Amino acid sequence: MFTTYIIFSKNLDKYYIGHTADLQQRLVKHLANHKGFTGRANDWVIVHQEIFDSKEQAYKREREIKNWKSRKMIEKLIGS
Repeated sequence: MFTTYIIFSKNLDKYYIGHTADLQQRLVKHLANHKGFTGRANDWVIVHQEIFDSKEQAYKREREIKNWKSRKMIEKLIGS
């Protein structure tokens, strides 16, 4: 099983979209101090997740959401 997920940082007021086979382990990595985008904050929380049977499906959904380039559409998805 693979998950497409959206996390949110209140400090940055930003969303991050990704996909993974182990959501809890991935969140730990996002919260760790590192040089990537999510390393700039340590308050990331999972606000949305969708489960898929394959990595390809999860990645396709990640790309679809990222291509929206719209915070309003992401927040509408989270609210549904």
